[in-house]
Amino acid sequence: MLKLQNSLFLVPILCICFVAISEASVHEYNGEKFVSKGNAFVVHGGSEGIYSSFSDPLKETDSSSAGDSYIRFEKITFRRPKDTANFSSQPIQAIVFEVEDRETIGGSAYGGQRAICCTADLAKLGVCPEGEVIYRPSTENPNWPKVFGVSFNGDDEVATLPSRKIRISKTGMYNLYFIHCDLNLKGLTVEGKTVWKNPTGYLPGRMAPLMNFYGFMSLAFVILGVFWFSQYARFWREVLPLQNCITLVITLGMLEMTLWYFDYAEFSESGIRPIGITAWAVTFATIKLTIARIIILTVSMGYGVVRPTLGGITSKVIMLGATFFVASEVLELVENVGAVSDLSGKARLFLVLPVAMLDAFFILWIFTSLSATLNKLQTRRMVVKLDIYRKFSNALVVAVIVSVGWICYELYFKSNDVYNEHWQNAWIIPAFWQVLSFSLLCVICVLWAPSQNSMRYAYSEEASEDFDKDDTNLTLIKPYATPSKDFRSAPEGRSVQSSNGATNGGDMEEDKTE
Repeated sequence: MLKLQNSLFLVPILCICFVAISEASVHEYNGEKFVSKGNAFVVHGGSEGIYSSFSDPLKETDSSSAGDSYIRFEKITFRRPKDTANFSSQPIQAIVFEVEDRETIGGSAYGGQRAICCTADLAKLGVCPEGEVIYRPSTENPNWPKVFGVSFNGDDEVATLPSRKIRISKTGMYNLYFIHCDLNLKGLTVEGKTVWKNPTGYLPGRMAPLMNFYGFMSLAFVILGVFWFSQYARFWREVLPLQNCITLVITLGMLEMTLWYFDYAEFSESGIRPIGITAWAVTFATIKLTIARIIILTVSMGYGVVRPTLGGITSKVIMLGATFFVASEVLELVENVGAVSDLSGKARLFLVLPVAMLDAFFILWIFTSLSATLNKLQTRRMVVKLDIYRKFSNALVVAVIVSVGWICYELYFKSNDVYNEHWQNAWIIPAFWQVLSFSLLCVICVLWAPSQNSMRYAYSEEASEDFDKDDTNLTLIKPYATPSKDFRSAPEGRSVQSSNGATNGGDMEEDKTE
């Protein structure tokens, strides 16, 4: 646990490292360099789902409204090295297009390789001006895509793109790229920012439903907390260590959902994601996930119910938990702190794989331990504890089956949505995992709710002695000679005779067993 506490101090440092990615719907460009893509040089300016503020996609007016959706360019400047500032360049262009119009960008001469920049062959055919981006008007809206640019004149080192606001007339996933086709513009960088806005706020379209979702989840945790804390207050003398751990998980869940809600609310209001709130929401979420997995693992081993300690494996459990915390914390920080666009496939895979492997190890260890605990409880005929453990194992099996099914669906969804065309439904993916973990927590709360009979599930030394024996020894149980009420009510002489008979019968029964 000391390692987990120390890891919290790394949060501010990690946040500083990832702040430079972007600031939510305010996309900042701090000297990004152009990268070669085919015959063009490109900088990705951003990708967001935006809802239209117009009832008619073909109608675009200049009237301003608080409910407008737009992309605004502010102080976008292109800078080239001083030693190359000795000629007038071809234009550096900004191109904004909806993902369904992606085929309108680029072209090829005589069916050859597709190019982004207009080649000499295409220019001869009169398709496009040489050295500029190839594009055709959209079939649905002739005013799209939006393309405009600026050029360097003479020995200028800086070229500034005119400020511009592009109003969004159609709901869709919009992409912004800065592109140039001049081979002489080596070392070119872009600076400035663009502001992306939806009709209801600055929250990106695919994140907008999550704000309401986390509001409902906060309410759900409050209702669960009222039930749990009322039971805890009524039967606080009967509370088990396991129930204290469940209380901690519920508290962390309340804090996590509340922080996520305020994170998205502030994001929507200002357009700049609050780094501090996001970082703490991620940290509380990771701590909750780690503690929840450790609790499920230790319960599966019978800790606090059929054994007082975990013995020599305590350090292994803590080490696994600490490793999972660090891996999950890094993944969640990179995905959420200041990030808008999805990570590249390789970077995301590099971070997801360790967490997936640790999760798989947790599941394997949990079910192995749970199987051993169930077998021993059944052998010892601890009916009350066996009943609750069976219900617990059934809940875990259902959760794992549902998880595997959802992972398959998630893979199918993402493999068929390469260009984020189904961005309006993408929020369901993270929301489902929250609902599933909350449902499992509710089942655990019902099974182990504080009550006047809580001590039935507590560890007892007498049961533990039998529990720790080898299974072959557990089959030899010597019955006790306990006289019945009828024997106690009989005369003394007859009682002795009956008692002897019972003892002899017990010995014969033991011999048969042996």
